[in-house]
Amino acid sequence: MILLNGSELTLEQMKDILFKNEKVAIDDTAKERVRKSRARVEKIVSEDKTVYGINTGFGKFSDVKIAESEVNKLQVNLIRSHACGFGELFPEVVARAMVVLRLNALLKGFSGIRLEVLDCLVFMINEKIHPAIPQQGSLGASGDLAPLSHLVLTLIGEGEVLRDGQLIAAADVWKEYSMEPVKLRAKEGLALINGTQAMTAQGVVNYIEAEKLAYASEWISAMTLESLRGIKDAFHPAVHEARGFQEQSEVAGRMRDWFEGSSLITSQGDIRVQDPYSLRCIPQIHGASWQVLNYVKEKLEIEMNAATDNPLLFDEDDLVISGGNFHGQPIAFAMDFLKIGVAELANVSERRIERLVNPALSEGLPPFLCADPGLESGAMILQYAAASLVSENKTLAHPASVDSIPSSANQEDHVSMGTTGARHAYNIIANTRRVLAIEAFCASQGVEYRGVEKMAPKLYKQWQQIREIAPAITEDRIFNKDVEAIAEYLMP
Repeated sequence: MILLNGSELTLEQMKDILFKNEKVAIDDTAKERVRKSRARVEKIVSEDKTVYGINTGFGKFSDVKIAESEVNKLQVNLIRSHACGFGELFPEVVARAMVVLRLNALLKGFSGIRLEVLDCLVFMINEKIHPAIPQQGSLGASGDLAPLSHLVLTLIGEGEVLRDGQLIAAADVWKEYSMEPVKLRAKEGLALINGTQAMTAQGVVNYIEAEKLAYASEWISAMTLESLRGIKDAFHPAVHEARGFQEQSEVAGRMRDWFEGSSLITSQGDIRVQDPYSLRCIPQIHGASWQVLNYVKEKLEIEMNAATDNPLLFDEDDLVISGGNFHGQPIAFAMDFLKIGVAELANVSERRIERLVNPALSEGLPPFLCADPGLESGAMILQYAAASLVSENKTLAHPASVDSIPSSANQEDHVSMGTTGARHAYNIIANTRRVLAIEAFCASQGVEYRGVEKMAPKLYKQWQQIREIAPAITEDRIFNKDVEAIAEYLMP
């Protein structure tokens, strides 16, 4: 059980919630903050003070005063009108992350929502009630309005739930549990949708998957080093200490650990004096991607615990301020940076694949790792596929955050496009996973030709895992099934 309080949620905890279905509960101190915040909203409504989003319209309609008798209807209308997402649905794991992150943000006590509503979000998480949320339609400011509106539709019994790939009417799900859907009151609709939780949820899943891939890229490239009789000297700690980047030194250290005890790894001068960059510069290239991951992790953990709606209510003199914490620029930049960092792992992996299959570069391995070259093509087209995925990544890596387009009659005249960036980052991660799976498949074949008994003990264990998933190349077959199976193995 993970206690949420709005301030201390970590990516490690999110891993447990998302991939191990760990349950959540609300910390008692957060409950008290929520109650106090809600009391301030009730006071505003009873005193008929004019406050944005409580008794006014939204966006360009912020100057339209709403009668007290209509403030609840205002919130329902907001959700219905803003639930206009399109395209494919977010995966269930991303939808689950959205519910968790929106709940955590509201627990900070600045949003004026009732505790009963938040209890319902807890129930959704713990019972795996995952809203059906279309991926397209968010500008990333004022927050992720369209995706989060689809989340809230589920809450009020008007949307759909995604369960094991099947769509089910939310109203039917609540009936299953003999529960009534939430009836929104003043400010609650706005509090629920005015935030960055779609881009941040996708960003959290992106980071978790990218981190796993970055670690996997090290043992995969170490196996390639064995296949190509790579030179260990370039990984000497003195080389990396001389430059001073911590992540570079850490990658070099983990690489040395992977190929410790290998009889296939060589020293400079044994076969050649130095390796090509795709082998020799693994610590420098992969280390730079780890710098990106560390930056992204820092920004995500801040945003996961941030109040991102508008307006915010503060204790001091019943202060209510309309601000812009819903603007997704910090996460937009982080996701665009992540795209570049992960795409580079694929770029260099594809170059190593080329060296494994090209007889002019592979240090004596069979052409394209064929059992019968000429009659068979072996891994020839696997390199084509890797090249295609890498090239697609290059187009997806174009920064979404450099774009902006005005909305709401120019009231909202600059937006982040952070959700687009997060979605594209996810596509890049999926492509990169397949490129690394191709490298793992080819490297596992390469070490077989060299002699698996000569492998480093830790890499031998990884080779055994790959062989359980994908048999050796003994003749041509449909290799995409092998690659997809290895890619699945590389998932969190």
